[in-house]
Order: sequence, then C-alpha cells, then structure tokens
Amino acid sequence: MKNIDFKDKKALIRVDFNVPLDKNYNITDDTRIQAALPTIQYILDNGGAVILMSHLGRPLKKLNEDGSINVAKFTLKHTVNRLSESLGRPVQFVTETVGNAASAAASALKAGEVLVLENTRFQKEESKGDESFAKQLAALGDIYINDAFGTAHRAHASTTTVAQFFDADSKSFGFLLNKELENAKKVTENPARPLTSIVGGAKVSDKILLLDKMIEFVDNLIIGGGMAYTFMKAQGGNIGHSLCEEDKLDLALNLLEKAKARGVKVYLPEDSIAADQFSESADKQAAASNDIPDGYMGLDIGPKAIESFKEVVLASKTIVWNGPMGVFEMESYAKGTKTIAETVAAATQKGAFSLIGGGDSVAAVKTMKLDDQVSYVSTGGGAMLELLEGKVLPGVKAISEEK
Repeated sequence: MKNIDFKDKKALIRVDFNVPLDKNYNITDDTRIQAALPTIQYILDNGGAVILMSHLGRPLKKLNEDGSINVAKFTLKHTVNRLSESLGRPVQFVTETVGNAASAAASALKAGEVLVLENTRFQKEESKGDESFAKQLAALGDIYINDAFGTAHRAHASTTTVAQFFDADSKSFGFLLNKELENAKKVTENPARPLTSIVGGAKVSDKILLLDKMIEFVDNLIIGGGMAYTFMKAQGGNIGHSLCEEDKLDLALNLLEKAKARGVKVYLPEDSIAADQFSESADKQAAASNDIPDGYMGLDIGPKAIESFKEVVLASKTIVWNGPMGVFEMESYAKGTKTIAETVAAATQKGAFSLIGGGDSVAAVKTMKLDDQVSYVSTGGGAMLELLEGKVLPGVKAISEEK
C-alpha cells in the first residue's frame, strides 16, 4: 500500500465494521473500527479521500415480518459517530451502497474527507460476488484497498470481485490485512520450535481440516473443549453424557494414528470437571476424562489436564490457539480456558510467539485483559482458520495473483 500515490485520489476501502451492538444500537466493542484506523489515516495523511464499504450482520437472513430489510438494525450509520470520534474529523454517510446518491457523494468527495457507504449486504448481489454490482462499486474510487481480513475468506463482490476492475498498481492490501497474513506466516512458515497448537471448541467436525493440517507441521497438539470427548470415546473411554459426535469416532482414531506416525504428541485432557446438568448450579466433580460417571458430562478440563497443558505451553516457542477448553461463558467451567489464556501470555513474556485466532479464544483473552500480553490477536476467526488450514483466501488471491 505504501507504494501507491494517494494524492488527490479516492480510495475505495473494504473494511470490516461488523461490530456488536446493544439493543439501542450502541457499539459494545469497537475493536474492528480501531483496527482499520491506521490504513484510513495513512491515506488521509497522504492526500487521499476515503470511501468505506462494509457489511454489518446478515440483514437478508433477518428480514422484517413484511419481508423488508430491517434498516434500523443493520444500517452502517451506527458506526459513523464512533469512526468520526476516532479519526477526529467529520465522516459522511450515504444511505445506499451503489446508485445515484452514492455516486454523487463519492464524486463530491475532496482530499481528506471520509464517506461511509450503506451496508453492502443490503444487496443480494454482494454475497453472490455479482460482477455488475462490483463494477458499480469500483466506479466510486480510483484505488481499491482490501483491509477486511474478517471477510477475506468470502468471495463476495466487495471483497473479491471488485478487485478485477482495478489494475495491479491500483489495488493492495491494507495494513491490517497485511499484518494478519504476516502473523499467520510466523506459524505456517519456518516457525520457532517447539510449535504447539491448542484446539478447543465443541465439535470435531468444525475443526477437521484444522486438526488434519496442524498434524502436518506442529510438534504438540493440545485438544480440549467438547471435541475431546469424541476422541475419548473413540479410544474406548466412558464419557457419560458428554458431547460426542458418534459419526466421527473413526475419524478421531485416524487423526490420532496420523499424529503418531508423524511424531506429533497429542495431549487430551487427563481429567475433566463433570456436571450432572448444563448449568452453574449442577452437581460437579472432577473425573478422569475417559471414565465420566453416567448422567454426568464434561464441561471443562480438570486440574491434572490444566497442569499437563501448562507444562507443554510453557515449553513452546510458537503457540497458536483456536477454541476454548470448556463452557467458559459459565464461571464454574471457565478455569481451563482462563488458565490456558494466562499460560499463553506467560509463555509469550518468556519469548514465545503466540497467535490467537477464533472468536471464543479472542473473547477469552480480551475478557481477561491479556490481549496486549500475547503476540497477535486475529480479527478474523473464520478467515484465520482457513489460512491455517492451508486454504487460499479469495480476498487475498484477488489482489496478490497479479502482483
């Protein structure tokens, strides 16, 4: 991006302003807006004007009862005041994404000015990657910048198709997207070893590709969360009423065999905090993860597992973490996830590189105010997952293939 001359040019930037809102449409976490500021500010400082496009939520899947779009809920106007405050300058807004009003607003934009277009997902053409819609977007600017890592794995009109209407010298990644790619490379290309991957979450099926890919290049694989019980049962353990994907038992065994053949050490939780119901007030006990009493379910890793996992993490030079160790939204089952977060931070302070990717893991480190004590917290869960799985992201390919 620094090779582009922005003076008196209009930069069309795809940002990720898909921010959480409360019931009064106030922004509850502006991390994504803050993450886009360096790119926006650089262009403004270098004599350019900025046209921002983003999605917010899934408006076409949550229509009003009469079938109309719920503009009040999903309008990008909700982001304008916060962006204006953050930039310290006025921010204009137009109530359409493409069309006469959008064209007029973009055309009138002067150097140093900022315009936010309406939610790209108000248009069904966006998710279809429609060329005609993308061409109308492209006509609004002289330069295209993709800084929306969180949607780089979507082949949408504003993230991918639009790039084809700009020549190689007039399109680039923004600073955020570039930083995401660089940090992912620290895990996937010549990482410092030992490299440990911590994978949690509810289902093996959600993380099959990630687990399979990780086994190809990690030294240690720590598996926690609900998915661990599928592995326990596959090995003949008793898991009570714990979450289990019966149709993935053979897959779990195959993954363990593949890891063994490649010399990858797999760590499953030796014990669990088991409860007789899915609630804070349930009867709880620590139990061996492969011998959970009937009527009980594992909802967090236990004290022995915590100590075992801590030891591995603290001895690591590169750590990538995706997914919680238990139902961390409930305080009774949050200790495993919290301890992993603290341990990853401690390992980072000792010199390890740590990458946190995935909504729940990110939420955990942020809740504990540890996000500035790890090396990098990714802004894109799905996109980071696909990068680590070895996939080429459409939003990245659209720009890099001509470079």
